[in-house]
Amino acid sequence: MLQELKDTVKKLISEKKVDIVIGWKRGTLPGSASPLFIQTQEDADELIFDSTCRNNLTAYLTKDKRKMSKDYKKTGIIVKGCDARSVVLYAVENQVKRENIFLIGVPCEGVYEKKKIRAAVDGKEILGIKKSGNAVTITGRDFEIAVPDKDVLSDSCIYCRYPDALEYDVFIGEPRKEVDVKDEFAAVKEFEKKTSEERWEYIKSEYSKCIRCYACRNVCPSCYCNECFVDQNNPQWIGKTPEMTDSIIFHLIRNLHTAGRCVDCGSCVSACPAEIDLRIMSKKVEKEIKERFDYTAGLDINEKPVMATFCEHEKQDFIMS
Repeated sequence: MLQELKDTVKKLISEKKVDIVIGWKRGTLPGSASPLFIQTQEDADELIFDSTCRNNLTAYLTKDKRKMSKDYKKTGIIVKGCDARSVVLYAVENQVKRENIFLIGVPCEGVYEKKKIRAAVDGKEILGIKKSGNAVTITGRDFEIAVPDKDVLSDSCIYCRYPDALEYDVFIGEPRKEVDVKDEFAAVKEFEKKTSEERWEYIKSEYSKCIRCYACRNVCPSCYCNECFVDQNNPQWIGKTPEMTDSIIFHLIRNLHTAGRCVDCGSCVSACPAEIDLRIMSKKVEKEIKERFDYTAGLDINEKPVMATFCEHEKQDFIMS
C-alpha cells in the first residue's frame, strides 16, 4: 500500500496535477509522525502511512489559508476518514474550493494514542514501536512488551464509523463505507447517567487541569477563526489566566462553536498536555446534534451545515414549556 501511495504522489507531482502534497513522514521520536510537504518526487520517498500518523493535516488548509492559497493553486492532501470529513466541512462552509483540493484517500486502521502507550509501559522511555498483526510491540532499554492493538488506539478510532474517506479523488486500495460499531456514544450515555451534581463535579475536576495552552484549539481542524473569542480584548469575553471558571467557559464555548462541525478526529485529546477528557463533551454535543437533527458532520458535500438550516419538524423542547 505504501509503495502505491508513493507512486501515486510522484505521478501527481510529475504531471503537475498538484503543486504540493501534504502527508506524513517518520517523526524524531519512536512511534511518532510529522507533517511532510511534498513538492518533488524525491520528497515523496520520505512518505509514510501507518498508525502513528496522528495529525489531522487538513488544519493546514485553513490555519495557513493565506499562504496555501497564495503559493499553491492545487493542493493534494492524504486523508483518513476523519480528515476527509474535515475537507467536506471546509467546502460546505466556503473555506476552501473543492476543485482546488486533491484528496488521496488511504485505508485507516486507527491511530495510536501516545498517552495509552506511555501508560502501557508505566511511563518508561520508549525506543521502538512495531505493529504485528493485532498486537503492538513496545521496546525500551530493559523491556519488550506486546499489547493488543485496540488497547493503544485512540478512543476516536475505536468508535469510528467512517475510517476511510467518503470523499476522495483517488483511493489507495478499496475504501470501506460506514462500518458497524457497537455504540459510539457509550461513554456519553454513562456520563448522562450521573446526577447533575456528579456531572458538574466531573466537569470541574477535568477542566481544573487546564493550563490554557490552547493546544486543543490550535490542532482542531474546525477551529479556524481569524481571531478566537479568547484572544479578543474589546470586548474581553473571559479571563486569560487558568482560573477554573474561565477554563470551563473556554471549553464549553468551544464545544458550542464546533457543534455540528466536530469530526471526532481526536486531535485535541492527543495534543492536550494536561490529559483532560476533552472528548466526553464534544461527543455529548455530537450526540445531541445527531438526535435532534439527524446530522453527522462532513458526510455530504452537498448538505448545508446543520446550524445554518431550519426545518419545521425539528425538536423545540429546549425553548418550549
